[in-house]
Amino acid sequence: MDYEALARVMLNKMFNLNKTRPQRNLNEGMRGEAVALQYIIHHGGKVIPSEISSFMDISTARMAVALNNLERKGFITRRIDASDRRRILVEATEAGKAFAGKKEEHMLHHTTQMLMRLGEQDATDLVRILDRAK
Repeated sequence: MDYEALARVMLNKMFNLNKTRPQRNLNEGMRGEAVALQYIIHHGGKVIPSEISSFMDISTARMAVALNNLERKGFITRRIDASDRRRILVEATEAGKAFAGKKEEHMLHHTTQMLMRLGEQDATDLVRILDRAK
């Protein structure tokens, strides 16, 4: 099998898929501030910035910019850890949780629509293959 030729076809298909509106919405929801906010919410709500930057594999400087933006939007708060005054804890606000919930519902809707277009067998196979590809 010519895996390189298959890879070229796959990259072309992925490029074309990424140009569609639903996929662009999914991509947007899986990077940057949205991911940082989801991480905070799904990890108990009180995390340190370096944890998030490590998870997202980005620099602490880029994480600081994202957190500044989230704080400016009212989606997070930062405070000094009472048990270790050298640490800053990041916590999602109610507005942040509501925003993240709406984003997650939006992404779930678009993903559900895509899987429905594939049909039961292809949708199941796609999820199975994506699990193997990690």
